[in-house]
Amino acid sequence: MLYASVIVDISLAKLDKCFSYIIPEELRDRALPGASVVVPFGNRKLKGYIVAVTDQVDIDPSRLKPILELQQEALSSQGQLIALAEWMRQNYGATMNQALRTVLPSAKRQAPKMRKVVHAGAEAEELSDALALLLSRARHSLGKERLLRELLHQPDIPWDELTQRLSIPSSDIRDLEKKGLLTIEEVRSLRDPLGAVRTQDSHWELPELNEDQRQICEDFASRYDRGDHRPSLLFGVTGSGKTEVYMEMIHHVLEKGRQAIVLIPEIALTYQTVMRFYLRFGGKVSILNSRMSPGERYDQFLRAREGEVSVMVGPRSALFTPFTDLGLIIIDEEHESTYKSQQPPRYHARETGIQRARLSGASVVLGSATPSVGSYFHAMEGDYHLYRLKRRAGGGQLPKVHITDLRAELMAGNRSIIGRELQTAIKDRLDRGEQTMLFLNRRGMAGFVSCRACGFVIKCPHCDVSLSLHRDGRLHCHYCGYQTEYKGICPSCGSKYIGTMRAGTEKVQQTIQQMYPAARILRMDADTTKSRHGHQKLLEAFANHEADILIGTQMIVKGHDFPDVTLMGVLAADLSLNVSDYRSAERTFDLLLQACGRAGRGDRPGDAYIQTYQPGHYAITSAADSDYTGFYEQEIAYRKLMKYPPFGHLLQIEITSSKEERAVAMGQFLKEKMIAVDRELTVFGPQAAGIARIDDVYRQILLVRDGSYQRLVAAKDTADVALREGSAPSGADVWFDFDPMDGF
Repeated sequence: MLYASVIVDISLAKLDKCFSYIIPEELRDRALPGASVVVPFGNRKLKGYIVAVTDQVDIDPSRLKPILELQQEALSSQGQLIALAEWMRQNYGATMNQALRTVLPSAKRQAPKMRKVVHAGAEAEELSDALALLLSRARHSLGKERLLRELLHQPDIPWDELTQRLSIPSSDIRDLEKKGLLTIEEVRSLRDPLGAVRTQDSHWELPELNEDQRQICEDFASRYDRGDHRPSLLFGVTGSGKTEVYMEMIHHVLEKGRQAIVLIPEIALTYQTVMRFYLRFGGKVSILNSRMSPGERYDQFLRAREGEVSVMVGPRSALFTPFTDLGLIIIDEEHESTYKSQQPPRYHARETGIQRARLSGASVVLGSATPSVGSYFHAMEGDYHLYRLKRRAGGGQLPKVHITDLRAELMAGNRSIIGRELQTAIKDRLDRGEQTMLFLNRRGMAGFVSCRACGFVIKCPHCDVSLSLHRDGRLHCHYCGYQTEYKGICPSCGSKYIGTMRAGTEKVQQTIQQMYPAARILRMDADTTKSRHGHQKLLEAFANHEADILIGTQMIVKGHDFPDVTLMGVLAADLSLNVSDYRSAERTFDLLLQACGRAGRGDRPGDAYIQTYQPGHYAITSAADSDYTGFYEQEIAYRKLMKYPPFGHLLQIEITSSKEERAVAMGQFLKEKMIAVDRELTVFGPQAAGIARIDDVYRQILLVRDGSYQRLVAAKDTADVALREGSAPSGADVWFDFDPMDGF
């Protein structure tokens, strides 16, 4: 007899485990891992998923009940996704149901969209006779005449085409149906998000690869064909043509009869990007994005599972596309923090993508102009295969980068957010009819305290990260809990020009408009892109020269190609450099290099200006010199010294409650339980999160640090078991996050 381990589709965490059921004889051939089933659960019938099939169980088989119904037969891809969900549950700290709901979006059924199709119900000779009889009458229905002529020409016609394009009354269609001359069928209509694109007559020629691109593609194909699926890191400077390499790799995989997933940060999933893939692969391509309705997203997964599309382009959720023979996963801009989910399970698309590739026998290609320190470390260690593109495609030159010391600007009496050199450069571009982009680096701008007179930033003496100013008027470290008094005077130079830095794109727009009244200015931020096609409309307007200056946050520096932009201004590099996060230097370097790379992508040379209070910081000087290696060597030495990833790992346990004392009690309870099992474990907290209360919910943080990821997984398991005990404090929720990406 065979038994199935079934995860019941129920949200209660205490029932988050597998239950054993008997597989009836008539279902043995179809009840495979990944199958959707209906099982008896107490006095209810619940839906669940088969996680495993076995011939042995730990309890008395006579106590087991049989599976009632098989709702959806398993596909090999679904079995892989079930296994991936289990891996995510173990490695990211979530319930099995949370993991399943993440990897099996197709399980969230949506009402299918139906459409009518009219089919010829008789042979051509009979239809011709009917038409001749109709025409023999002095007065006849013109709608029926058009319908019969169309059926003779085209035996299968969409209902909407008949009633709209041909203006045939529905009553005429029904009359011919009654006479047996046609039949009407309702068929499922899968929504196509590229429908509007497909109607355009766009001309595109296959770009000719340069020597560097061609060598990479040939080596990848050779490795792929001999079964070498070790992850690859494609490290190419901005504008080096990484997308052309991706498409050549995809072409090779499609020729093998397999499918490909292309992950792109949501912020970079633009019309421009989609068109490049569509024009190369046509109807084989579909996309996902957050602005789609649930029904539209569901349809794309169905189209993939049924073989209608072979290439899925989208953000991290596209990783779970149910392709039946997945052959390649490409993760573009792999350094982006948006690849880390902020909802349980808090998985990272990079590691999860590598695991899915292992399950399906696929390859993974990570691409970036600024690889994450962890990925480059793995490449240097030989875990990843490294490809390099050191030149811009087409021979374009990287922009000349200038560093503006904002301390000197203040001493010279310039209190504007725009430095004097940048002001001159903007006027020069306006006079020449060229375009300018101004980037306000707002990430994490609140909290850290810096001096405008000397550039000093108040840091933790133990963790080498900036201290954050809380509402209690004290400076806090979110890594070790260190606190100190905030005096409002710079401890380095004694200046009173010290505090948290505040800035906004709207304020910048007002300043620029006052300086250059005749300039046409567009602003791109969360407020101006709320509409469904907000991003696309603004970018198209700028590309069409409807504006001279584009001001924006990070969304303007990701993957856009505007040939007439010859000036990029980074207004405040320090805003991300000093956040309370050990990755702050890496993130700043990434953003600066990406931002500077927007200038000079056409025939004309470009300039970039980086404005900063810390012009000597290695992240800024390395970005100005486009020197990734120099930055990496200093950053990896810092990580090793402080035992931050990749030399160590962090487990953040977030406790939330409507009562602060309950959150603190739960934090203390979990800390004691983890240390009791592993006395060598380093646990900080509980302490208030950076934002200690949101919507009247209090937040406390435990931070566990160790060199072994598996040791942290064991600590998570200990805490998870403790939560199920009767002695655990009530009234608090607990969330796990490994190597958190967005601070505390």
